[in-house]
Amino acid sequence: MCEDSHGGFGRRALFVTGAAAALTLGSVSFASADGGGRESRTVRGTLPPGSPDFVYVPVEVPAGVREIKVAYAYDRPSVPAGTLGNALDIGVFDDRGTELGGRGFRGWSGGARTEFFIRADEATPGYLPGPVREGTWHIALGPYTVAPQGLSYEITITLTYGEPGEAARPVYPPERARGRGRAWYRGDCHLHSWHSDGRRTPAEIGELARAAGLDFINSSEHNTHSAHAHWADVAGDDLLVMLGEEITTRNGHVVALGTDPGTFVDWRYRARDNRFGRFARQIRRAGGLVVPAHPHATCVGCNWKFGFGEADAIEVWNGPYTPDDEVALADWDSMLVASVRDGRDWIPAMGSSDAHRSPDAVGSPQTVVLADDLTREAVQEGIRAGRSYIAESARVALSLRVSGGRGEHAGIGERLTVDRDTPVTVRLEVTGAPRCTVRLVTDQGVVHTSAPLPVSGSGVVEWRTTPSYAAYVRAELRHEAAAGPLPGPLAAFTNPVFLGRR
Repeated sequence: MCEDSHGGFGRRALFVTGAAAALTLGSVSFASADGGGRESRTVRGTLPPGSPDFVYVPVEVPAGVREIKVAYAYDRPSVPAGTLGNALDIGVFDDRGTELGGRGFRGWSGGARTEFFIRADEATPGYLPGPVREGTWHIALGPYTVAPQGLSYEITITLTYGEPGEAARPVYPPERARGRGRAWYRGDCHLHSWHSDGRRTPAEIGELARAAGLDFINSSEHNTHSAHAHWADVAGDDLLVMLGEEITTRNGHVVALGTDPGTFVDWRYRARDNRFGRFARQIRRAGGLVVPAHPHATCVGCNWKFGFGEADAIEVWNGPYTPDDEVALADWDSMLVASVRDGRDWIPAMGSSDAHRSPDAVGSPQTVVLADDLTREAVQEGIRAGRSYIAESARVALSLRVSGGRGEHAGIGERLTVDRDTPVTVRLEVTGAPRCTVRLVTDQGVVHTSAPLPVSGSGVVEWRTTPSYAAYVRAELRHEAAAGPLPGPLAAFTNPVFLGRR
């Protein structure tokens, strides 16, 4: 065991990408592999408050390495109330470098693990198996938050020499499941397994998804695509598994929904770096959708700051319904009003569980999509078109339909093209929502509130209007309020039906 010390920012090189700086420390070197066996180096250092988002520790890896293993620890001093303490993320890039969007990425576990390993045939969840090639690797440290006292860390790198194992060929889930033709399909597009900071295996998530009545799910690990090759055995005729990533930046999170297998999307930028558009385009080139997640969440770095110009949909409801979801819903509705006012395209809403571990419920909420079949492409097309509603569980089902006097009709995400003064009828049919109240919402606000549905949970609500009065109409199902004038939490809500000619 050899030791080294980086001190504070001693022996460093600073490089700048856009407006964000990253720090590269002095290299860690190993002897050649002639002696075989195993060799370790330990480095220590301290990061002060105001550290760059990413600090890289170069590791000079000689030829003949079978496995690289990294373990780390850092101090957690007491801090005053209201002051952020220490949190240090970790990952690794191989000999191909740390270039933004480059090919060197080999894994990320954030703060979920204290150690990881990589070899040709296997790797810690969150990391990509493959050869440990000769060259300069980089351990990536992400000081998420730093206490006023600074953040002291210790990293131990262990190389095991020997012949590499045989690399496994990844197998990915199919892009099609046995569907019902054009039908409503239920899905949860934001989930975490042990490949990031979740505690469930993909197999456990698949079991819970089936129990929740889901037809499709999307793999969305924080800043890694390592799970992509571990879903093939989970998918089946009854469950479509799409592949993606939750790109977790310091200025908000975005779900890449349904990308091509093996797609990695970089996250090392902030809003001021003007990089997000490049990676949003990468998501689309890889066949995916760009979905900002929990845009008004209050956790550090979770609030969305990139704007919505690149969004294909917005995750308005994330996990158990909370005040930040209510803010997201109101913000999304304001965006709908602006879109009809300005004649712009609108952005559909989604809901997902963001489930990590027990007792997080997979499929609560879920997005229910009208798709031509149970395939990646068809589900994405339905989401992109807004032919969907969001429900707290598979028990809740609804149908929103608007009809004119001559038999014209339109459903969720569609447009009823009639003259401005044409009388139209809005009809909502609901099942599975006992004692819930129906609210119909237009660009004028809440225009109709029903009496509570019966304990059977089924009911029909009708309302009449004209396109001159309502440019769109959408429905909310809400549980009874606990107290006061505020509405109760959502049980379900729909994307809008638009009225009139554009």
